[in-house]
Amino acid sequence: MKDVKIAYRKPIYPVKPELMEYLRRNNRLTGIRFFYDDLMRFTDYTAVEDKDGNDTLWLSVYYREFEHAEIEANLNKIYTLLHSDGDEEVLPFLTVDSVHYCTFGNSKPFRIRVRNILNDNYTNFYIKKADASRIYGLELEDILSFNRINFLLHEDTLIEEHILGIPGDVFIKEHLENCSDLEKSQIAKEFVKFNERCMIGLLGDMRSYNYVVIPTHDFDQVVYRIRPIDFDQQSYEGNLKIYVPQYFKENERMVQLVHEKLKPSSVEQYRKEVRSAISKRALASQSRLQHLLNIMKDDHISKPENVQELKKSLQKLTYNSQFSKCENMGCILETGLRFVVKNYQHSNFRK
Repeated sequence: MKDVKIAYRKPIYPVKPELMEYLRRNNRLTGIRFFYDDLMRFTDYTAVEDKDGNDTLWLSVYYREFEHAEIEANLNKIYTLLHSDGDEEVLPFLTVDSVHYCTFGNSKPFRIRVRNILNDNYTNFYIKKADASRIYGLELEDILSFNRINFLLHEDTLIEEHILGIPGDVFIKEHLENCSDLEKSQIAKEFVKFNERCMIGLLGDMRSYNYVVIPTHDFDQVVYRIRPIDFDQQSYEGNLKIYVPQYFKENERMVQLVHEKLKPSSVEQYRKEVRSAISKRALASQSRLQHLLNIMKDDHISKPENVQELKKSLQKLTYNSQFSKCENMGCILETGLRFVVKNYQHSNFRK
């Protein structure tokens, strides 16, 4: 298995006014006066280790006493806005257990843990520098997948709900081999579908630590789903393989599972199911999706050489000459989605 690599860190792209207006119309904006840079005023930190004593690359950060109360009040308010349908009344029994900062990756997020002191239940959310690429990825995931995405934006500060699940790398290392043969077959099927969704949606860099595996108990079986948790590499890279999870060495065990458990005919059937599901969602949310794509086509979220490389690869893959006319990533994504929807409608017409 030949591994693909991302050579350079992707730049952060600003959120243009048209995208801001789109987010306002879809209730994604908040007026809370709290910024990512406010959390950068920490004065001390300690490394966060996992249960085995390994460095997680997260830092637990601390603030001056006179700033701590103000920061905690704002974080509790953000939690309330994120989880209470815009109700700004802060519940009195919330407390911020921890603020963690990650220096690894593009977005350098803060992870906030808010705990309910009445029952010790806690919830995480993230605060990051806003990046147009990431916002497009979040919105496309919300529109085209079976997953709902909850996030808010205030100027250049992005607030994201935590996505529950077992990190893919942890699942592969600690849980996969304990699964039954039937469960492994189901996980292989889900990886095929995940692989196809990422490629169609141009969501890149889905190495095992950038997605989660979600087990759900259903009567006498456990049903597994795979969903992305990192949207930094939305429609940026020129190498088509970056958008296909099977080409990352971190997913090698998942690829082996597909070869072990699924016949080629089954793999193709699952890929068709994904294309059909995406087509139905695209048609059901046609107005919202087209509005987003129109903004994306007028935006600058990649380098010209990446656009040229990707459109040539997709034209070679699909034999669709419309890709050759694309001048930006938004146009490439729109052309790809139209290709998928057109084939879905043609297939249904023949039936």
